[in-house]
Amino acid sequence: MKERLTRLKTIRKLIKNYRIESQDSLLAYLEKEGYEVTQATLSRDLKLLKVGKVSDGNSGYVYSLPGEEERQESEQIYVQDFLRGYVSIDWSGNIVVIKTFPGHANTVSSALDNMNMDEILGTVAGDNCLFACLRQGVSGEQFMTELKRRIPEIED
Repeated sequence: MKERLTRLKTIRKLIKNYRIESQDSLLAYLEKEGYEVTQATLSRDLKLLKVGKVSDGNSGYVYSLPGEEERQESEQIYVQDFLRGYVSIDWSGNIVVIKTFPGHANTVSSALDNMNMDEILGTVAGDNCLFACLRQGVSGEQFMTELKRRIPEIED
């Protein structure tokens, strides 16, 4: 029973943190987390968690937890805040420097904080620049990959 509870918790975490469109991709993520489950077991887990599919607003549908639609709507607000304020992104070691338009650093920093990215320990904002400290072992490239996954409109 314990494995089932931890698996359900992992499924919730995966659905919250990744854009998952199919059971096959969710099974692949579960494998990476060390779980070997059948399609039938995963279907039962999804039913138990009341997981549904919602439009991603672009090209398809993604898995969503109950109440997740509201979270996705608020995350879109953060995405817009980020896009409206940032000018450029660069990094050195585990520090990411994001330059913003004057007066936008706090808004962009708050947007990043509210996206709850596992890659970020925290942010510090000034007027037109902010620093994001990455977790140990996370590179600037990994940060950018995840940020672009969440905000595809970010320019290189």
